[in-house]
Amino acid sequence: IQKNQPYDISVTYDGKLTGNEDSPVSGIKFAALHPDYGYLLYPARWFPVSGYTVNRFAADLHITTPGEYRVIASGDLKTDRAGNGGTIFSYHYDKTSFPGSIAIEKADPVRVSSQGIATQVFFRDHEAANAQAYGDEVGKILTFLTSQYGLAPQANLALIETESGAVNGYSAPGIVFLAPESISNHVNTRVLANQLSRQWWGVLVSPANRNHLWLLNGPARFSELLYLEHTAGPGAAENDLKATYVEALTVKDPPVLQAARLDDYSPEYWALTAAKGAAILNMLRNVVGDANFEKGMQAFLDKYSWQSATSEDFRKIMEQVSDQDLRYFFIQWLESSGSPEFKLEYTVLRTQQGFRVVGKINQDLDTFRMPVDLRIETEGNPEDKKIEVTGTSSEFSVDTFGKPRKLILDPNHVLLRLDPSIQIAVAIKRGEEYFGINDYQNALKEYQKALEVNRNSSLAHYRIGELFFQQHNFQSAANEFRAAINGDLDPKWTEVWSHVNLGKIFDVTGQRDRAVNEYKQAIRTHDNTGGAQEEAARYSTKPYEQKNSET
Repeated sequence: IQKNQPYDISVTYDGKLTGNEDSPVSGIKFAALHPDYGYLLYPARWFPVSGYTVNRFAADLHITTPGEYRVIASGDLKTDRAGNGGTIFSYHYDKTSFPGSIAIEKADPVRVSSQGIATQVFFRDHEAANAQAYGDEVGKILTFLTSQYGLAPQANLALIETESGAVNGYSAPGIVFLAPESISNHVNTRVLANQLSRQWWGVLVSPANRNHLWLLNGPARFSELLYLEHTAGPGAAENDLKATYVEALTVKDPPVLQAARLDDYSPEYWALTAAKGAAILNMLRNVVGDANFEKGMQAFLDKYSWQSATSEDFRKIMEQVSDQDLRYFFIQWLESSGSPEFKLEYTVLRTQQGFRVVGKINQDLDTFRMPVDLRIETEGNPEDKKIEVTGTSSEFSVDTFGKPRKLILDPNHVLLRLDPSIQIAVAIKRGEEYFGINDYQNALKEYQKALEVNRNSSLAHYRIGELFFQQHNFQSAANEFRAAINGDLDPKWTEVWSHVNLGKIFDVTGQRDRAVNEYKQAIRTHDNTGGAQEEAARYSTKPYEQKNSET
């Protein structure tokens, strides 16, 4: 096949497509055809794909179905009757993007109008009851994202339910596909905001190659946080932002601009391109200011609409709107790996006008350069300063009116950096990932790293207890659950669930009285995190028994 020459390629498929066939990503379904519904997503490569996620294309799709079915795809629709009594659905999409995803449905959609946006919702079974709520939320989220990024590429939208085992969410031009696990009675706004933002980040503008995938997944994850901040206030996003930073720090290597080395949809892929990408955007917003950041995001989307772009293109736009040289920032966070761990030394001096704080900030990264916020808590109101940290040691001198009582570096935790609490969270997160794939040896090593930082970490002890319980090492598991109860109880739910699990251990080992006592102690905490009260009450009346799969 020669470049720039047109070719007709005919591909014939035979047999059933159940969704259980080998997938381009092991364990995730991207395509299936069932009697009542079907879906064929672009990542399935159900048609010949060149330059996956990189080469943009326009498309004409002509799909013939039996008369009782309808097809949902990207673009302008025209229907004709087929000779066998079926229907020909012809979709024309003349913009270069990624329009190769379709859904086939028997049932009629629920049509929802919200904030001037019309959404067709194709949910089935139990999820059908949530169609109206999800359609309403689509209008709210798209209205907010329009205020952030400009007009959406498509005015209206379709929401499609796929099936269990399919990718949690996938966004095609004008269509969002959701697995049943992403649809709940309480609208999953994080998944919805993430996928809807991809109508801009992915459909409208996409990475020029797979090393720039953070420009796709980073803004999508960041949009989740922005929408949470918008609906519940700035403080509401703090825990989610911390979780994003922790996930980002689970991957030490490669640098962001070597993302092509990672397997698609792997935990490392999401940690680097989505979590670290979102952290980079949050730090950039702090460097250039909210107004310039919003202006830059819109300017980037405007300039590169219906095109692919690079990180260099993004940097130049941000430099133009902020009137700053940002090369140091992009070198530090995209081309380099590693995160700083700060150590602060300072002395307070008395002056004629007030007080002067003279100090030094030390960290290990020789090429590091970043403006860092410094909060000085005084006898009066706190005073905020900005310190330029360069290299491994940076001296500073700041004047204050009130007498300084305490200095806090990076008080809002904007920087992607390590401190004891983050080190613990990162180690536990890594351990949980190993545990999820039954790699208990490496999981235990990570949990023990957390205990090296804080011997009283209840969460680390609890996770080790879970691991030993899974291995039927009941004495060691009991020791760890006791240590969790006697630890820092961060998070608080470790107490109730440690009692529940101790009860299970005593039931399994034939000590019913001791088991009931643990369940009662769990009930006394009044903590119902994860349904703990119901579980404790159930086993208080009927002993816990291991399932066959557990033995």
